[in-house]
This record gives sequence, C-alpha cells and structure tokens, in this order.
Amino acid sequence: MKAVVLVGGEGTRLRPLTFTTPKPLLPVANQVFLERQLSWLAAHGVDEVALSLGYLPDAFRARFPEGRFVDGANREVRLVYAVEPVPLGTAGAVRFAAEHLGVGERIVVCNGDVLTGLDLGALVSFHDGRQAEATIHLARVDDPSAFGVVPTFADGEVKAFVEKPPRGAAPTDWINAGTYVLEPSILERIPAGLCVSIERETFPRLLEQRGRLFAMPSDAYWIDIGTPDQYLQVHADLLAGRLGPCPVPGAHEAAPGIWIQGDATPEGLGAPVLVGPDCRIEGDARVSGSVLGAAVRVAPGAVVAQSVLHDDVTVAAGARVRDSIIGTGAVIGADAEVVDRSIVGANAVVELGGCLVRARRPATAAPATSP
Repeated sequence: MKAVVLVGGEGTRLRPLTFTTPKPLLPVANQVFLERQLSWLAAHGVDEVALSLGYLPDAFRARFPEGRFVDGANREVRLVYAVEPVPLGTAGAVRFAAEHLGVGERIVVCNGDVLTGLDLGALVSFHDGRQAEATIHLARVDDPSAFGVVPTFADGEVKAFVEKPPRGAAPTDWINAGTYVLEPSILERIPAGLCVSIERETFPRLLEQRGRLFAMPSDAYWIDIGTPDQYLQVHADLLAGRLGPCPVPGAHEAAPGIWIQGDATPEGLGAPVLVGPDCRIEGDARVSGSVLGAAVRVAPGAVVAQSVLHDDVTVAAGARVRDSIIGTGAVIGADAEVVDRSIVGANAVVELGGCLVRARRPATAAPATSP
C-alpha cells in the first residue's frame, strides 16, 4: 500500500524550534515524530511513502539519506521526496506527491503533525465496504470550533463540511482528523499545478457532485502536535501510556513511571518521567513529569517540571523550568526561570537570573490561524 504524508508546513506555532528543524522532525518522547508516523504506517502494510515537502526539504533528505526507513520490527518503508516548486495547498500537494509514486491505485494520506492510534486497516475496510471514492477519519474533540466538522448519515456518508463553527454551534463534535483513503478518481479531480485545498475545495465539490464520500468515526487516540500546548500534551500522554506502556522503543522502566534510555538511572526523578541516555541530574536537582533528551545536564538545585528538554540542554544551578520546551543545545543560566509554555530555541541562552514567560495575546485579538 502507498501513502502520502504532508510535511511541507513551516510550523509557525512552534517557533523558534521550527526555524531550524521542520515540525515533523522534532522529537516526541525522544523519537523523531515522522519516524513514529512511518512506523504506524508500516505496521498497517504501507511500504512506500511520498513525503510532500516544501519547508526545509534538505532536512528530510539528511534524516533519511538512503531514501528508506526501517522500524523496530524491521519493516521497511521506501521514501520518495516530492518537493513542491510553489505551495500547492493540501489537495495540490497530494496530487503532486502521488504522481511521484507513479501509481494509479488508491493511496492513504495523512498530515505530518498528527499522532494517532487509528486502526488504518479498519479505515480501509470501511472504505471498501462502502465502495467509496474517498474516506475521512473522524476524531471526537471537546471543542470543535477550531476544526472542520463533518456530520454524517448513519452509514457514514458525509452530509456536509462545516469549517470552524462558532463555539457551541457545531452540528457534531466529530472533526476531520486528517487521515484519508483516496481512490485515483479523487486525484483526477484535482487540477495539476494549482493551489487547491482538499478540505475546503476538493471534498465539498465531491459532495456537490454526489461523489461517494464517507467518513469513519474512531475513538482511537488522536492529537495534532502543532502548538506548544499540544506538543507538551503529547508527551504527557505518552508518559501516561495512552499509546502503549512504553513511551519510546528501547526505554526500560527502572521504577513505576520512571523510564530510562541507557544504563544509568539518575537520582532526583519523580514519575512520570523519561530520561535519555547520558543525562546527569546533579546534587539535589529535581526532574518530574518531564522528558529529557540525550546528554541533558540538570545542575544542583535546579528544577524541571512538566517540560520537554531536547538533546544536550544544560539547566544551570538553581534554575527553574516548568511547563516549557527547551531546544537542542540550549542553556538555561543559573537561577533563571522558564515557565508558562515558553519555548527556548536550539542553542539559545537564557542568561543568569533571567525570566522567560510566554507572551499573552490580548483578549480582543483574533485567534491564531494554522500555518
């Protein structure tokens, strides 16, 4: 089976991390996020994936220089790089990438910032059972006002698309979750070389033309990692075992909720926590509810709580990091404080005694749009 993964976005809501690293290549619980997606696809029989690229495409080639990925179960996925000459929108990108696969068969499409436990085989079976041209995975959310809502008939046929309905006015709390099964007839409906949205143009037009468009709801785990809140949430969910007991392949549980990569188990850990290899938690430092990448140093008297620290981060003596994300190689100076969903970019320095708090948007400002 073939798939297209949309990984071309700039990830603006996770800046400054994404100034240097595309969002799909950021680590999630110490594993590159895209590798988690590719493992999920491989587990469901996908053996060839076209990566729809736009932003920092060379970073993907550098990560997978041989054009392939092999997961922990030794399943191999061949990778094809489809670099858009100009932004083509979600539908245009799907068609462009699918052409690079060189096939005239159905494809699976998924967004490069969504982690899910969806049974992809069940979605394909649902699609086949209804002889659909396109099938959409639906996820349930508490507040659908920020998403595209998809009401359906009893058999799953799509009734309508309601884009970002006012709070409390949505006809359903089931949203378009960004995974699709598409027949070649759908690709033929997308104009080549034009910027076209699959959510706002292709699917609604298919509905108007009485095409066979269906949607399957699933209560499987689903999250979009594209905001600081959600990026932190996915780590908390993985530590809580919502996608399986182990947050990352190869880690071992040294004590209940204490997950370790490598041989040594540092002192000063409070469950749940994941600690990468070669980390040092010194003196009376304390780390809890957090994920530390490889070779992180937390100096005496420092506190790290409900945070994500990428590789080679230093948290100096007496510093405090709470509810925040710290990029690779960053330094948090002595007695500094980083709190409240703040993001420190790769190799940045928060000076001794400094304080970093996430900026608040004025109450009257318009909501941020997705990148």
